[in-house]
Amino acid sequence: MQNFVSKLLQNKIVEAKEVLNQRIQGLVNEKLNQIKMRLAAEMYGEDVEFEEVNEGNIQRMGRTKLIRVRFRGGKVQRRVKKSAVPGFTIRGGRLVRMSPQERRRRKMAARRSKFKRRSKLRQALRKRQISIRKRKAMGL
Repeated sequence: MQNFVSKLLQNKIVEAKEVLNQRIQGLVNEKLNQIKMRLAAEMYGEDVEFEEVNEGNIQRMGRTKLIRVRFRGGKVQRRVKKSAVPGFTIRGGRLVRMSPQERRRRKMAARRSKFKRRSKLRQALRKRQISIRKRKAMGL
């Protein structure tokens, strides 16, 4: 903070702003790490030691990925394990190479589902707009 004050007294406002931004960013990162550690301790128990909590919901574990899909009330409600290796899938807890037929079917299914997702999203947005209009007409 002394550096910040000395820059202000010397009328070096741009440099003072940079010093202040760096300090704020450092404090934010520190608080964020503390919150992550506290949440991890709450989710997995107090006795577990954590070195660092990974960003996001995906945690790579060698050749597999652990994806925490849904959180409710600070707890993981749905955990999914997926293959981290292209062309492989998990069957019975083991990585197995996909057959060409399966890869082709998955590719075609992904294409179909892309169109279905898009239309369902538009349908939901349209219904939401109607609801908003109705509420506005009622004065809510």
